[in-house]
Parts: sequence; C-alpha cells; structure tokens
Amino acid sequence: MAQSLLSSSAQGAKYLILLQVGSRALTFAVNQVLLRYLSPELLGISTQLELYSITVLYFARESLRVALQRQSGSSEDAIGDGANIKRTRQHLNRYLEAESPAGRTQTVVNMAYFSIFLGIPLAFGLANWYLKSASRIVLSSPGIHQSIYIYGLAAILELFSEPAFAVVQQNMLYKTRATAETIATVSRCLVTCAMAVRASKTEEDWGVLPFAGGQMSYAIALTVYYYLSLSTISRSVGFSLYPRSLFSSSSTHTITYHLTYVSSPLLTLATSLFIQCAIKHILTQGDSLLIASLASLADQGAYALASNYGGLSARMLFQPIEESSRNLFAKLLTVRSNSKPDTQGVEAASEVLRDILRLYMLLSVVAAALGPTVAPLLLKIVAGERWAKTSAADVLATYCYYIPLLAINGITEAFISSVATNAQLYTQSMVMFAFSLGFAGAGFVFLRVLGWGAQGLVWANVVNMLLRIIWSLGFIRQFWKVNGGSLKTREVLPTAGSIASGAGAAAVLIAFKRSFQGGFGDYIKCAAVAGPFVLLL
Repeated sequence: MAQSLLSSSAQGAKYLILLQVGSRALTFAVNQVLLRYLSPELLGISTQLELYSITVLYFARESLRVALQRQSGSSEDAIGDGANIKRTRQHLNRYLEAESPAGRTQTVVNMAYFSIFLGIPLAFGLANWYLKSASRIVLSSPGIHQSIYIYGLAAILELFSEPAFAVVQQNMLYKTRATAETIATVSRCLVTCAMAVRASKTEEDWGVLPFAGGQMSYAIALTVYYYLSLSTISRSVGFSLYPRSLFSSSSTHTITYHLTYVSSPLLTLATSLFIQCAIKHILTQGDSLLIASLASLADQGAYALASNYGGLSARMLFQPIEESSRNLFAKLLTVRSNSKPDTQGVEAASEVLRDILRLYMLLSVVAAALGPTVAPLLLKIVAGERWAKTSAADVLATYCYYIPLLAINGITEAFISSVATNAQLYTQSMVMFAFSLGFAGAGFVFLRVLGWGAQGLVWANVVNMLLRIIWSLGFIRQFWKVNGGSLKTREVLPTAGSIASGAGAAAVLIAFKRSFQGGFGDYIKCAAVAGPFVLLL
C-alpha cells in the first residue's frame, strides 16, 4: 500500500508541477503585457484586491481541506482518472453506507459545503470593511467599487467548486485538477489582458476592472470544468456532488454523523484547524497586511512586483510538492488500532521527508549564491527599465535569501498538519500566534523605525520563518522518536564542498557587480560564473 501511495503521490506532484510551470509561464507572459499599461499605484491596488480574495478563500476552505485529507481511504478504493472505476452503486435511494468507497467520498463532499456557508458572509463582510477603511486614493480609483464586489462574487463562485475539489484530492485525481486549473488560468489571463488592451485602445481608465474580470472568468471556468468532469464518475461510483445522507450498518462503526450528513470527528478536527489556519494565514500574508498599512501605494506596487517574481519558483516547484506530500503523509501515517502508524508507512514517510529536505537545502545554496546578483539583472529584462529603477530590484535581491526558508517551512508544516492531534495543533497555533506578534513588531521596526522600506519587510519574514522552521523540526524529531522514524541534521545538510563552491560563486559575482556597465556584458559575466557552479553541484 505504501508503495502504491508513493507512486500516486509522485505522479500527482508531476502533474501539479507541470500545472504550475505552465500556468505561471502564461501568467508571466501576460504580466509583461500588463506592466506596459500599469503604474506602481495601480498594481498596489490590485494587490490589495488579491489579498481580499485570498483571505476569503483561505478562511472559508483551508481548515476543511486539511481536515478532509485525513478522511480514511486507500489506493484500492481510489476512483482513478476515469479508469478502473469501481461500480459500487448503492441500492438505497436516500442513504449511503458510510464505510463504502462511495460513502467515504460522500463524507468529504458533505463537509466541503461548509466552505460555501462560511465564504458568503466573509466575502460581503470583508468587502464592506475594505471599502470603509481604504484610503481616499484607493477609493478614487476608477471602478474600485465594482471591482471589489466582482472579486467577492468570484470567490463565492470558486467555493462552489470545493465539493468537487474534495473528491479530486481524496482520490488523488491530480490530472483532473491540473486540467481544471490550467483551463481556468488560461481564461483569467486572456480576459485580463483583453480588457487591459481594450481600455488602452479606447483611452478609457478602467482602473483594476481588468483584474476583476479575469478573476471572475477563472472562477467560472474552474467550477464548470470540475462539475462536468466529475458528474459521470459520481453517477458510476454512486456518490453525489450534492449533500446526501449517510448511515452505517456495521456495529463496529463508531463514527457519528450530525443530522446524518456531517462526520462528527471531521467537523471537530476542522474546527480545531480553523484557528491554526487563521494564524498561518496572518503569518503567510502578514507582509501584505503590513505593507498595506505602513507603505505608500508606489512602494506596495514595487514590493508586489518583487515578491511575485521572487516567489515564482516557490509557487511553481515548492507548492505542488508541499500539497502532494501533505496528502501522502496523511495517508502513510494514518493511525492504526494500536494508536501508532504502520511501520512501513513510517519508513516511507521518513525517507520522503528526508529526500525533499536534502533537495531544498541544495537549492538553497544556489539561490543564496546566485540570486542576489542575477535577479536584479533579470528584472530589467522582464519588467523594463522603469521598474528596474524602483526599489523592486533591491527587494528582489533580498528575497532570494527568503525563498529557501519558504520552501523548507512549507514541507515541514505540511508534515505537521498531516499527523498532529487536536491538542498538538492547538499548541502550534499558540506558538504561531507568538511568532506573528514578533513578526509584526520586527516589521514595524524595520519599516518605520529603521526606514529599510520593503527590504525590511523581507528581513522580518526571514526571522519569522527561521523561528517557525526551528519549532517544526523539533516537533518532527519528537514525532519520529515516538513512532520509529528518524531525521538527522547531517542527512539533509549540503556537503562542505557545496557550501564552499556557493560562497566562492557569490564572492566572484559580488566582485563582478562593481564593474557592471548596464549592458549585455553583465549577463555574460553572470552566466560564466553560474554555469560552472551549477554543473559542479
């Protein structure tokens, strides 16, 4: 079973990475077009609206997503991408047997509807709060009122895809997910670009309406594709994409269902995870919240550009690995009758975590050695001379030190969310809350007191991420100590030779930087150092 799960997870990670590479490449190309029509102020406003949308979606669905990944199931019961469908159609018209494959799938579908119930009041409540608290400059932007409500409606519509998404995740239908998100991303890019170009040609100021239109097209395409692709499977297997009552005919089945629809253990777990996810969101989006309240719109735009480009690798590579690994860990480390995970699952999970951390540490050497010098040069190519002269170049250089920490923290916290008990999740929430207070304080000092600007915010993130990683590694070591796995520092750290070559490459690039003339020769010098260094690693 462990080998089958590893294979499915690896296949899923491949699909998700391909999805991220393709969608980010398309988004990247469209952004190059949009940057020709956008000012830093307008990009800053669009970043605020994106934060609003992310906040609604995160609070409405994240804790449920994490909880539903722990719903019991096995690779033998998996639906598959339309192949080898197990025909377990129920003969009861109203109720489903909770312990059947169809019943387990129906359980996550029923729970997923809570995200819709949470999202509707969140969307309208946060939209009204934003319009009341936004600055006069923001409120005077053309189409801002229409844009915020379009973003809100798009978020609600996207939440209607959650029941289908829950089925996809539980049964590891990564190909279906990759296709759905690719179609939705293409739709968003085309609509956003078309509206921006149209506004420019007609010499009309549409403000951030192109971004709002793109977000709505994304939600429509995503939701429609999910339901169309899963409707046939749901009829064949015997579950429904709408709420349906469940029952258990087994005397040994101890799970209770509220009103025959909602799994009591999953609801309790999701409630416990909600606080942790709320704190995690504040930590994850803390930089956006701080810069929105402490910096000018121009600085917000420059930081948004730098963080988008700086986080491109994290979203393309690290996020898919994190998501597929979290699902894998939850299934490999399912607690058995003796209150401990299966030994084979523990060994497999330990090896996966160790290999991922070893890879991330090696990539960290590359990012820290090459990034601070090379990234500002690349920004000049992709964003143009105007953006390269803003503080975005310096912020992007600093961001290269933050990316490796972002990756390591992502995989360690994915592991914790897969195995931690309710009590442990509560402890983590309290620790994360303490770190969030420290992050806010550090951000205020770096931005306002020391005047480091957006770079100070990156350094505050670095400090915060280091603290989170230290705590997470401590938790993981304790977990392995109890359950038989292992995680030794020397097994994941890069070799002395790798570190030395990285330090040497960084020193050479710094020396070259002093002689940069702003021409093509600068890129030749960087390539002459980066090429041999990467090959040596």
